[in-house]
Amino acid sequence: MPGTSLSDSTTVISAKPVILSAPGRDEDLQVRVSAPATGGDLPVVVFSHGFGWSMNGYAPLADCWAAQGFVVAQPTHLDSRTLGVPPEDPRTPRIWRFRIEDLTRVLDGLDVLEASVPGLAGRIDRERVAVAGHSWGAQTASTLLGARVLDSDGVPGEDMSDPRVKAGVLLALTGLGDDLTPFAVEHLPFMRPPFDTMTTPALIVAGDRDDSALSTRGPDWFTDPYTYSPGNKSLLTLFGAEHSLGGIPGYEVAETTDESPARVTLIQRLTTAYLRSALYPGDTSWKAAAVALEEDPEPLGKLQSK
Repeated sequence: MPGTSLSDSTTVISAKPVILSAPGRDEDLQVRVSAPATGGDLPVVVFSHGFGWSMNGYAPLADCWAAQGFVVAQPTHLDSRTLGVPPEDPRTPRIWRFRIEDLTRVLDGLDVLEASVPGLAGRIDRERVAVAGHSWGAQTASTLLGARVLDSDGVPGEDMSDPRVKAGVLLALTGLGDDLTPFAVEHLPFMRPPFDTMTTPALIVAGDRDDSALSTRGPDWFTDPYTYSPGNKSLLTLFGAEHSLGGIPGYEVAETTDESPARVTLIQRLTTAYLRSALYPGDTSWKAAAVALEEDPEPLGKLQSK
């Protein structure tokens, strides 16, 4: 079981960029891999960044998870500002598909990733894999959990779920496409997910002040993935949180409009507990974290599960 004797002071080793060949992408896939310096049978979290970010973002989550016993793989998607792919690039309309393929490519390339990090060889548990993501990255990750994309006629597209993935953490995942603004309908047609096929267990995290310019609804739009998906799901609603959920994209980044170290700490604690219990049946970390939040006299959020 990961992290039973680890703390945030655990030494983390990291390698970047680890390069995975990506035929048809016109750009090799760059990945950052982080892991605790010690320990074996380490579970894997593949993290998909939000629009414009890269493998270098989301240190508050990646560093925490690695210190708590997970191997964290962060690919840089084609929309990253570090790559500078222009809007008129012929790949641009398909970046949402390339993003999904990036996550699958990471899973396919675990041998390469493992060999590229000094001291990591032979320490990965390939049977315990989760995906996670924020914003567009959450939508990307959700497809590996079973979510699909509706075409213009409302017909579900290809099933891109991956049986290797046992759980997910979806942070600020957008809701149903029926509530998109006209701009989003025209320019972001892939944002039409039905969640009725997203059967893999997942924790959905939403901010109750996350008022998206892409939706005609308010912050409750971000609870749709919980409401409309079947199976084992949990929803963490964070009080006062906007789209950056207190600052998960990075430390002191300009786009964080609701900076709250306490909120980020709560997300770190609850997502770590969720991943442990989801990947290790019988682990009680999630149950204990849920009880602690419920008993907190001044809670920063609320949990519900089904």
